[in-house]
Amino acid sequence: MPEYCNLPESYLWAVLPVYNNCETVRDIAIRCRAILKNVVVVDDGSTDKDIKALLSELDVKVLVHPLNMGKGEAIRTASRYVEDQGGSYIITVDTDGQHLPEDISKFIPVILQDDHSIVVGSRDFTTENVPSSSKFGRSFANFWLLVETGIKIDDCQSGFRAYPVRYLNQIRIRGDHYDFEAEILARAAWAGLNLKSVDIEVIYPKPEERVSSFNPFLDNLRLTHTHALLFGRRLLPIPSKKLVRKERNFDLSLLRHPLKVLKILLKENATPEGLALSAAVGLFIAVLPIFFLHTWVILYFSQRLSLNKIVSLNIQHLAMPPFVPALCISMGYYMRNGQWLTELSFATVFREFSSRLYEWFLGSLIVAPLSAVLVWGIVYFAANNLKKIRQQNVQSKEC
Repeated sequence: MPEYCNLPESYLWAVLPVYNNCETVRDIAIRCRAILKNVVVVDDGSTDKDIKALLSELDVKVLVHPLNMGKGEAIRTASRYVEDQGGSYIITVDTDGQHLPEDISKFIPVILQDDHSIVVGSRDFTTENVPSSSKFGRSFANFWLLVETGIKIDDCQSGFRAYPVRYLNQIRIRGDHYDFEAEILARAAWAGLNLKSVDIEVIYPKPEERVSSFNPFLDNLRLTHTHALLFGRRLLPIPSKKLVRKERNFDLSLLRHPLKVLKILLKENATPEGLALSAAVGLFIAVLPIFFLHTWVILYFSQRLSLNKIVSLNIQHLAMPPFVPALCISMGYYMRNGQWLTELSFATVFREFSSRLYEWFLGSLIVAPLSAVLVWGIVYFAANNLKKIRQQNVQSKEC
């Protein structure tokens, strides 16, 4: 066995969920077995080959689902089995040939840092034949993880991952298919687990040679449904069950030092994506006609979504009267009557307050999201450019 695998025999297992990948699964299993002593293949109802017979000569364990139950359920089946065998971690490797089993070695140093981290392999998308749908899906998944947890990792859609089975088996997951991989990251973060990344290689065959069990319509529908549920759950003022207790990261004694508190708040979720999202949410809420409650609602959403509170609170000043309310009322009037309101004054507003309030609400449904998207783009562009300038300055100083 390689020196880097000098671990207890049952500590680390490779898990290979397979569904109709008979052409590649044997080679992947052999290469995983060359690195790790323990390899579990879960045949998730394959119809192209008898996977158990195909791998019968190899020193690997094969678990069989009589029917296709989804990738998520295959991973859970393996995780329960590994925990029963006394294992601590599993590394899931896709069996379509896109992952290099040899990259397992990159996960091991990160796994050994603690016993409560999910480690995700970040795919190198500079290689050939990367589908545009994969690039979009990666950005889409990364965005929603940031919204749901406040955590940014490089590649939420990668299936090459390490899971601690003790915690994985305690987290209740609704998704059984590809939505499992999106849901588990959010719920694990809420439970107190760490999310980490390692860089891995990826191989994409030419489009005509590509085999995938991903159903673009059905699986994207499942993912949308999952993210909607996770986002809604995140907004509820109900604490999530903690599997890993962490030390309080805010010292109450700091309240005696306002400047230190301010510095901490300024650094909160200060990535370009985090700052842009903080600005977008703050302005979206500020445009809505919720009189005298904007600050409190923004604070609540900022806390629940782990946003930068300084940005979210200060961006609301862009929506102060009279311009934005007038714009919303005019838009709402147009939506009701098919023409623009030509006379908008304090007299017309207060004399017909109920109508103006309804129009304000209607118009805000258009103005709020448009304003949020616009400010998101501006803040992201500015923050990303500033980040690049700082990186360039650091590199020039090092040189």
